[in-house]
Amino acid sequence: MPRNDLDAAWMPFTANRSFKAAPRLLSRADGMLYWTPEGREVLDATAGLWCVNAGHNRRQITEAITRTATSLDFAPTFQMGHPLMFEAASRIAGVTPPGLDRIFFTNSGSESADTALKIALAYHRANGQPQRTMLIGRERGYHGINFGGLSVGGIGANRKQFGPLLGNVDHLPHTHLPSNRFARFQPEHGVELADALTGLVQLHGADSIAAVIVEPVAGSTGVLVPPVGYLEKLRALCDEHGILLIFDEVITGFGRLGTPFAAERFGVTPDLLTMAKGLTNAAVPMGAVAASEAIYRTVVENAPPGIELFHGYTYSGHPLACAAAIATLDIHRDEELPARARAIEPEWREAVHSLRDRPGVVDIRDAGLIAGIELEPFAGRPAERAARIMQHCFDNGLLIRTTADTIALSPPLILERTHIDRIVTTLGEAISAATA
Repeated sequence: MPRNDLDAAWMPFTANRSFKAAPRLLSRADGMLYWTPEGREVLDATAGLWCVNAGHNRRQITEAITRTATSLDFAPTFQMGHPLMFEAASRIAGVTPPGLDRIFFTNSGSESADTALKIALAYHRANGQPQRTMLIGRERGYHGINFGGLSVGGIGANRKQFGPLLGNVDHLPHTHLPSNRFARFQPEHGVELADALTGLVQLHGADSIAAVIVEPVAGSTGVLVPPVGYLEKLRALCDEHGILLIFDEVITGFGRLGTPFAAERFGVTPDLLTMAKGLTNAAVPMGAVAASEAIYRTVVENAPPGIELFHGYTYSGHPLACAAAIATLDIHRDEELPARARAIEPEWREAVHSLRDRPGVVDIRDAGLIAGIELEPFAGRPAERAARIMQHCFDNGLLIRTTADTIALSPPLILERTHIDRIVTTLGEAISAATA
């Protein structure tokens, strides 16, 4: 590709200068595989970007998109509607945790996070508690890059370029403890970290806090799995103080943890749940927020005549996205993808933990078909070790993701044992080769 073909695009979350000097390009995908423009095969160990859970190029999805595009390219959903939007919402409500059956459509995980925060604020206002405006996030949390999600998020590098962001926000401590190194699935230590919410209640007043938002498993920061009992304690504390609990399931939704949503795997139901990514198998951008009927009715029935929630997006419930979502849910149902992921999870766990003795590996964490491999940074050169491993893997036919000096893995749920072996072998060689 000529150099000037790369110049116009300002790439997201990318070191543009170094990428454009040595681009890594993907031109085709199918099943578990990508191909480069030169025809080189690359095994996808990241499900694209945590999102292609059913594998690439699923004909059932592409045909549904094509069929819809030829009959209904767009329909507004402000004071109008189209059948696919209502069908998609009903289908999603059929797999969300019991009671979360009111679906508000967005176009991304970032929009879903901001939408959930706004619904929480609107709920308390409609419920006669307009003073509840404080939002509580968590250190190292990721809730997208719009101003609301960025404000409750806790990854410093994502925030520091953009000033003070929203006010009236505070954060819980993260749950990454040295005593939990190499834990398998949920670590034993750290349930007491949920008690920090009690401290924030004492500091700010329970009647000032609208919502707490957390990822059941913090993905983008490097795969932080909640300690045993942690989410249950957060749920109890929120109930005690009248605070809404929001789960950001953009990464963990749609089978990633062996259940439709992580809420089911952990046995904790939030008041609001955000989703995106796997919702359409990433074939068309789409997100959504699932709310309880109580929240929906409080906002809608206490509003004056007319529009009840002054929020939405031009492309909310886009026909092509709805068609993709319905087809994706059909595949998840027909192929039992969550159960398939749960069945192969033990093999996945054993395989990734076999890398613990490779040079520089200081921790390995896993949940469902997710794994995080934390590395000792090179002295004075943070993130270089992981970047070298990612490049080595790509050069040898494997796509992984890195965040700082942590490798994040999240393969499609159609993963088989041969794929696991190839991932671990290639990655192990790359880790061993990345020496100072």
